[in-house]
Amino acid sequence: MKKLLITVCLLLLPVVLTVAQRKPYKVVFYNVENLFDTVDDPDTHDEEFTPQGPKAWTQEKYQKKLGNIERVLFDIAAINKDYPVVIGLSEIENRNVLEDLVVMKKMAPADYRIIHHDSPDARGVDVAFFYRPDVFKLEGEKAFKTSITSVENFRTRDILTMWGKIEGEDFLFMVAHWPSRLGGKEASEDKRMAAATQMRQIADSVLQERPQTKVVMMGDFNDDPTDKSIAQCLNAKRKVKDLRPGDLFSPYTDMLRAGYGTLAYSDAWNIFDNIVVSENLVNARKGCLKLKKADGSKFYGNIFKQHYMVQKEGQYKGYPLRTFVGNTFQGGYSDHFPVYIYIGK
Repeated sequence: MKKLLITVCLLLLPVVLTVAQRKPYKVVFYNVENLFDTVDDPDTHDEEFTPQGPKAWTQEKYQKKLGNIERVLFDIAAINKDYPVVIGLSEIENRNVLEDLVVMKKMAPADYRIIHHDSPDARGVDVAFFYRPDVFKLEGEKAFKTSITSVENFRTRDILTMWGKIEGEDFLFMVAHWPSRLGGKEASEDKRMAAATQMRQIADSVLQERPQTKVVMMGDFNDDPTDKSIAQCLNAKRKVKDLRPGDLFSPYTDMLRAGYGTLAYSDAWNIFDNIVVSENLVNARKGCLKLKKADGSKFYGNIFKQHYMVQKEGQYKGYPLRTFVGNTFQGGYSDHFPVYIYIGK
């Protein structure tokens, strides 16, 4: 009998080790900065990004841009040798550019699927998702028109949602690109507060019907985690100990306070690229998927910043190395650094 028990334990050992060593899933958001194709869309103001436009946006430059994004996303995948399960993107022109990106040599092995809807944005830029169908089992998707009632006929990016299961657990993912600070932070603040309130209402409606759903909001919010839109309208809490059922948690508030940033302006760093999660993802019961810190990190949020993504000289030294400065082609990556979180057991 003793020998039988030893044999059974030895047979189970590889299974136990596999579970213990399972990699956490990565969820990424990346503002890729003006990923346009070279074709003039008569329904949008995209003339700037055409061969005849002021940026002389050629196929060669477009391919360079695609290759740069591919490099960043693949290097994020290489962190724990696993492709992100979900990638939220902003400043993409249309489904065509997404299809061009997803079949790139280093992206293709992930077999990503695309979620995208054309938004009413005047320039034609949208938000989108990539997701791995082997991990995230899609059940539905919906694009919500962002409602800014303070400005008549205001056109901006949608709030894009998708829902489904990861390891049998319910998830709702949301991605948005809130209105910019054009005209100044205070003058435009009400627009971002309206977008935040709408996202919170969408999340609350789902949680009311299905409280077990784990919510992950992401996007370029054009506000820091300490600004009213996130701290008050989303009511995203800074500290885990303050969370109650139905609350939202902001992993990037402490990172901002510690001096980290995803973009810079006038030598000051901001974290406009945010991921906010529901309380039940932070305080998940044992054996369920939950928000995790990277090994050795004191933060739940992560910012991906590599030397090749940084401007090395000139006025913008130390800033993200962007594609253009004005109409001068830099051949860079984006004016934002991507952000990501880990979800695991």
